[in-house]
Amino acid sequence: MSKESLISHLSTGATTVCRAWTLHRRDGLVLGFTDHDKDLVVDGVACRADSGMTARALQQTTGLSVDNTEAFGALSAAAITEDDLAAGRYDGAEVQAYLVNWAMQDDFIVQFCGQLGEISRVDGSFKAELRGLTDLLNRPHGMAYTPGCSAILGDGRCRFNLLQPGYSIEMDVEFAEDGRVFALRGLAGYDDRWFEGGRFEVTNGAAAGLAGVVKIDRQDGACRRIELWQSLRAPVVSGDSVRVHAGCDKMATTCRRKFANFLNFRGFPHIPGEDWLASYPVPGRTGGARRVGGGGS
Repeated sequence: MSKESLISHLSTGATTVCRAWTLHRRDGLVLGFTDHDKDLVVDGVACRADSGMTARALQQTTGLSVDNTEAFGALSAAAITEDDLAAGRYDGAEVQAYLVNWAMQDDFIVQFCGQLGEISRVDGSFKAELRGLTDLLNRPHGMAYTPGCSAILGDGRCRFNLLQPGYSIEMDVEFAEDGRVFALRGLAGYDDRWFEGGRFEVTNGAAAGLAGVVKIDRQDGACRRIELWQSLRAPVVSGDSVRVHAGCDKMATTCRRKFANFLNFRGFPHIPGEDWLASYPVPGRTGGARRVGGGGS
């Protein structure tokens, strides 16, 4: 890539430039688009000219203001499909926008980096908001002091290995309803509620890669009834494979008894509750003992 070469080309006044976009989904799929009339290869990504993609002029500012723009396109079975948009496969996808010399495709500059924001669909087309990198600064950071654990089961702070026997299982769906209620056969050896709060992942079929959180987990005759908090946004049918992880309610006793992982507990189980604010000293007691309530001793 030669940024200087592109700048020199732009200074001539007679240019051969176009725009291109690359899109990196969270599942690893990479797509490329261009408003040129022929396909291009930009930064190692093939950018298609027949996708119908276009974008408004970039709105960028100095300082920490959020850069934003919008991308438009026609829904195409060969590129971006309505089913994938509805399933949320493009939510949070990383986007880069380029200015490219189509006569010398190695000469380009990156004009925008960010993520896809709100996506709307209407009449066979879509409109997607593009959010700049500074949008990440609007997200809350830091640690909250709460009785419950702030880690996610199995992450780098929790350090629990979910691949241990009994804490993660993969099997086929016996029955599915509305992408939210599922019947699984072969989980009779687990206590009721064992998977409540756990991650439910679809590993193949039309909903492959989508996941939800278990709301209800009960043994129902020969099958296990699993209900999610929200429906998966793609159809799941009998025979599709799913992976279910044990659930954690973030409490210290659960961490100690169910997972034997209390050394990595990331909560503060002994922090005073809200009723502590209404407590008062009790005469005759030592050690700062207090009684909750408004009456006398």
